[in-house]
Formats: sequence, C-alpha cells, structure tokens
Amino acid sequence: MTLTLPRALRVAIIGSGPSAFYAAEHLQKAAAWDIQIDMFERLPTPYGLVRGGVAPDHPKIKTVAKVYEKIALKPGFRFFGNVEFGSGITHADLSARYHAVIYAVGAQTDRRLGIPGEDLPGSHAATEFVGWYNAHPDYRHLTFDLTQTAAAVIGNGNVAMDVARILASSRAELAATDIADHALDALAVSRVTDIYILGRRGIAQAAFTNPELKELGVLTDADVIVQPGADVLDPLSADLLARTADRDAIKNVTTLASYAAQSPQGKPKRLHLHFLVSPVRLIGTDRVEAIELAQNELIAAEDGSLRPRTTDRAITIPIGLVFRSIGYHGVALSGVPFDARGGVIPNIEGRVIGADGIPHPGEYVVGWIKRGPSGIIGTNKPDSQATVERLLADADAGMLPMPTSVDDAADLLARGGCDVVTFADWQALDALELARGAAVGRPRVKYASIDVMMAAIADARLHAPRTDS
Repeated sequence: MTLTLPRALRVAIIGSGPSAFYAAEHLQKAAAWDIQIDMFERLPTPYGLVRGGVAPDHPKIKTVAKVYEKIALKPGFRFFGNVEFGSGITHADLSARYHAVIYAVGAQTDRRLGIPGEDLPGSHAATEFVGWYNAHPDYRHLTFDLTQTAAAVIGNGNVAMDVARILASSRAELAATDIADHALDALAVSRVTDIYILGRRGIAQAAFTNPELKELGVLTDADVIVQPGADVLDPLSADLLARTADRDAIKNVTTLASYAAQSPQGKPKRLHLHFLVSPVRLIGTDRVEAIELAQNELIAAEDGSLRPRTTDRAITIPIGLVFRSIGYHGVALSGVPFDARGGVIPNIEGRVIGADGIPHPGEYVVGWIKRGPSGIIGTNKPDSQATVERLLADADAGMLPMPTSVDDAADLLARGGCDVVTFADWQALDALELARGAAVGRPRVKYASIDVMMAAIADARLHAPRTDS
C-alpha cells in the first residue's frame, strides 16, 4: 500500500478578526494538505472588532475569543502581531513566500453623511466613539464634548444603538464592564441627558436587532421616549409585514409599541426614538448647535422593498453632539485591487480580481472587505468557509503560484527590526489585563497605548519561565 503524504501549503492571512480566524479554522480542517498558516495583524492584539468594536456591556459576545484562541494554539499556526501590511511586510514579500494570501482586514472607517455642517466641531463618526470607549489605540487620544446636554445618533443599526446606550448608561453600569478607563472617567461626569436616535426609515425597516432595542428599556438612568405616531405602522409597512411575517420586524414593532405605551418615569436621561427622518444639515457657527431633519415617507420600489423619500416637512432639534452611524467603509491596501465606491476588495466568490475582471492567482478575501459591512460576527463563518473552499479548489487544480523565496517571514521581519508580538506574547498581555481588572473589581482593564502594550510584553518576556533544560 502506498502512503500518500499531505501536500505542503503556506497561507498568509492579513488581519485577525472573526473572518480571519474562521478562515484559519477551515484551512486547519483540510486533511489533504499540510498547511502552515501565518496571521499578520498591525496591532499587538488580535480579534479585531471582538476586542475593539463589540460594546463593553456585551461580554457574552466576546467569549467567542476562546474559540479563536483554540485555533491559534493548533500546530502550524503563527501569529505575527505589531506588523503593518505595506511597511512591516509588503504585498511583494507575501507573494514571494506564500502559495496564497487571504485579506481579512474588515472595514476600518465610516461612511459620511454628505450634508452641510458635517465637519463642524461636535460632529463625529460613531466608529471613533466606539474605538475610544473600547480602548482602541487609534482612538484613545480623541475627546468628545460631554458637557453638551443633547446628542444625536444618526442611524438605526446595532452600532447606533450601542453608542446611544453607552451615552445613557450610569457609571455603575459602565464600571461593571471592560470599557476603557479614560472613557469611564469621562462618561461618569457627562452632562448628556437627551439622546436622539434618528432613523431614515420606519420601525419595521430598522436594522437593529430586537435584543438591542430591548436593552434600552432596562437602563437604570434612562427613559425611552417614542416619537408620537412612530409606533403606528404606515399602510405600506403594515401590508408588507402581513405578507412577509418578518419575525424580527414584528418583534421590533411590538417592543416599540410597549415603549410608546409607557409613561416616562422621570429618570435623569432620555432616549428619544425618531423614525422616518433624514439629516439635512448640521447648524452652528463654531460648533454643532442643532440638526435639521427632513421628514420622510415610505414608497414602494420596483423590487418590492420600501424606500424613504424626503418631504418638504422639516424639524430642527437643538443638539451639541452628533454621531453618524450609517455604515462602515473599507480602506485600500497597498498593491491590492480596491473598489473605492463600494469600499471592498473586488472579488468573485472570494477570489480577488483586477480591473480587467480576471482573478489574481493566490489572492483571496473574506469578511466585510469582501462583501461590505453586513451581518453579525457569526455571519463571517460561512463567508470565510466559502472563500477557503475556493482556495483549496484552486490548490487541488494546481492553480496557486509557487513561492519563490525560501526565506521565512519571521526572519524577514527580524532583519527589518520589527518587534513581532507572538500569540504567547498576547496571552501574557491578556493575563495582565485580566489581573488589572480583578484588582479593581472589573472584568478587565485594557491597555490603550501600543507603547505601553509593548513595554508590558517586553517585561513579561523577561520574567517568563525558561523552557530550556
């Protein structure tokens, strides 16, 4: 009997969020191949939005990191943290050393409103606020004028709900989470009392999930106030809901109706839910002072969906802070094709394509940078699996390029003076953050500065037990 050995395959993954780890997991299950997986991350910390995007008061969602840790600890997997794509390691470096490269960098910036006044002080992207309160190193230096009493959150997705909920939470509620220390201190003295959540469509079309909507109703310090009439479905929405029996939309409509039926309890903060409004302009001289909103009506589109259309009716709400949360947008990578309008890497079923529509051999894409910012964490698993299936099919067909360099990426990075963070380094940093939290009765106290992270890692390396005999 002839023994067939697994064939060797080297794969680089750029990014370390959910889509990256799900791609690695599926590669590890390919029994016909002996696969070496190298994951590159520009930050010293892995897990992408699980660490830097999930709201601090949603700890159960973050437990998915335990799954990713198991993937990282399997043989044949290496983590290269603190390595910037394009400078620390380039497209050419990867092409010379790997059979395939998977881009899993997510959507790193936000979509703009495109209205007058958007750049006034006091107007922010929700991504900035989320990164700030989650101790993301890119946003730790930001400040938000929390002396203002009224804020608007533009958008009806889960991120918009997270932003509104964090603004409305009490210090005690926030202190029970792993929110960044600087954010906890600033929000503890916040004077924001009224938060307006503004959606351009109706409640039946809202993108947030029902659990997110229900969470507003259990906040210690905030009443939920529904815009008069918002709980009454327009005829088109009522008809569509009757025909489709959309369970998620029905739950949202039911929850909103329960809020509308409640009388305010006189809590110190108020969450105002407005639907069928679109921002027209931000008003102010030296900073945001108010927001002008056009009232919308729903019309039926050719595909059967309901779309908002602005009317000539408008309202103005005095506010001093605005957070736009209308979607994420991808950022181009050096040497990699990019669709600037869509904010994605152009691809066909996960295979990266050039301007001519022809696939780039050995280059693949997963997650939000593949399909746009849609879905929840779990949505990335089948998406990544589908891309990896294309990669393995190409490998079986002999369509992957052969590496031209025998030089290992680790040696290349060492010669370049890059202080690579290994997964063991991350585990040491993780343990330090947990210990810092335990010392003050919190689940975790995060490091927010890369310099401080690297200093802590360096110290942990010095005191790590020796493994040699």
